[in-house]
Amino acid sequence: MRRRSFVTALPLAVVAARTLARTSSAPKSTDAPTADVGAQQRGFQPADAARFERLDVHAGDRPSGASFASRSAAFGLSGAAGTAHPLATLVAIETLKRGGSAADAAVAANACLGFLEPTSAGVGGDCYAMLWDPKSAQVVGLAGSGRSPTSLSLETVRTRSPTGVIPGFGAISVSVPGALDAWWTLHQRYGKLRWQELFEPAIALCESGVPVPQIIGCYIKRNLAVFDSPASGVEETSNAKLTYAPNGHAPGEGDVFRNPNLARTYRLVAQGGRDAFYEGPIAHTIDAYFKRIGGWLSYDDLRSHHSEWTKPLLTTYRGVDVYALAANTQGLATLQMLNILENFDLRGMGFQSAAAIHAQTEAKRLAYEDRARYYADPKFSPVPTAWLNSKAYAAERAKLVRPDRILTPLYSGQAPSHGDTTYLTVADRDGMMVSMIQSNFHGMGSGLVADGLGFMFQDRGELFSLRDGHPNIYAPGKRPFQTIIPGFATRAGVPWMSFGVMGGDMQPQGQTQIIVNRVDYGLDIQAAGDSPRWHHEGSSQSMGEDSPGLDARGVLRLESGVPAATRRALQALGWPLGASDGSFGRYECIERRMSGSERVYAAASEMRADGVALAY
Repeated sequence: MRRRSFVTALPLAVVAARTLARTSSAPKSTDAPTADVGAQQRGFQPADAARFERLDVHAGDRPSGASFASRSAAFGLSGAAGTAHPLATLVAIETLKRGGSAADAAVAANACLGFLEPTSAGVGGDCYAMLWDPKSAQVVGLAGSGRSPTSLSLETVRTRSPTGVIPGFGAISVSVPGALDAWWTLHQRYGKLRWQELFEPAIALCESGVPVPQIIGCYIKRNLAVFDSPASGVEETSNAKLTYAPNGHAPGEGDVFRNPNLARTYRLVAQGGRDAFYEGPIAHTIDAYFKRIGGWLSYDDLRSHHSEWTKPLLTTYRGVDVYALAANTQGLATLQMLNILENFDLRGMGFQSAAAIHAQTEAKRLAYEDRARYYADPKFSPVPTAWLNSKAYAAERAKLVRPDRILTPLYSGQAPSHGDTTYLTVADRDGMMVSMIQSNFHGMGSGLVADGLGFMFQDRGELFSLRDGHPNIYAPGKRPFQTIIPGFATRAGVPWMSFGVMGGDMQPQGQTQIIVNRVDYGLDIQAAGDSPRWHHEGSSQSMGEDSPGLDARGVLRLESGVPAATRRALQALGWPLGASDGSFGRYECIERRMSGSERVYAAASEMRADGVALAY
């Protein structure tokens, strides 16, 4: 196997870090010379600086493919994997080589990411997956979403939420971790290797230690600083510091990090299966910890948790079948956006044009109004899914979009009366393709680490609403609205892409941009991910993730690669342009293609994260 070289994130992060246009005045042309070009050209990266900005320097030129692509896709005949950390990708590939299925490799890689990328993943969070089952020739879904503590009442939550929004940290934000049970459920149906084998690589990494990559190291430091703030509301932080800053400071880029407590937790899980976590010694430790700090998550909450196999939602976009998970996720938003955009000639508008970005942003705003109005746990509040996902409804919504102005005011549709994150993907020699996403929600999560377990609990409960009558209003034993969504697409009844874009409310926006880049603009899977992105923030009914003080138009953020002329035209339309804040998601993808009679896998990662994609 020829290994694809791993391109470091720094030079491309320089490009992505360029200062964008601000909200009021028109931006300066990037073609205009600056007054201090000489000083810029003499600049070098300061010692210990987290970022190095040279606005006059761009990435090198590739001899073929898209000029803005960071690398080529990796190709192989037998299998492929893409994750947010190179070592997790290697573990997935080695698991496939040992005879494991794509499901085995996904679980093994996700377990590694719980150690390697604690800023996004871990067994304290939730997990969702879609996969192509080659035996039944269909896409199936798995929902591993935990519920709120049954002993935590709405009255208590409101008392602990003085701003009207559930706090993002501390025990009030914790829901049952669903990831481990999702792994177990996936393995029970599709695994080939023994359960214990799947945790051997992660245990070894936890104990031997690994150097911390640039972006993950930056985020660990930021998260720990937030938890340690007096205003964070975290009941205790000593366990988090002991786990993630054992030497008194957060590990930086290149520092070796270990997590022996997580290794012990994984050993218990490897030996005792999911019951060790939800009914055995780990469950008892969690129960005792939350009693000690005055929290609500209990042994009974853990014991009653189980994942669910689900039937994914489906829409078509210009001949491509695009799937999304329903339940309590925002997956439907991707389908709604694509249904609206199918009414516009995006290819005719032009790649990275103001007209195309304007239409996509308006589609997002329309879909997210419905997202805020209707999306919730369907066991507590019926969701009019068929109507929201219909082509007729999308056509009605598309008529509201004007090419020369921003739609305002903005409302959700009226339903008929009857009715952040890590992503990884793996494909194997049998044709199975797994699209898996897993998260603790905001960064590392709630700030809480149970005694001796080595992982942090998610803060997913923050996404509940506290507004009376809202479908997503908090209730004991209820699943909160979920932002994490895997992506999957087929063509002509066979798998085409297993993909995902990490990052809260960016996920449907990012998935839509990937599909548009591939279908409308013909980009390959690497260029589709490297293409400059937009991210719109804000809606009339916030789900708790928007910045305060946004007006009805919200804020539109553009990466630096968006052409200056496009930026000026969007400002002229009235879009408030915000700074590039790194909130454009992180992408992994595997494409199935044919070379004559032979199946070929192409795997792509991107430059916005520390990850890598490989194939063999």
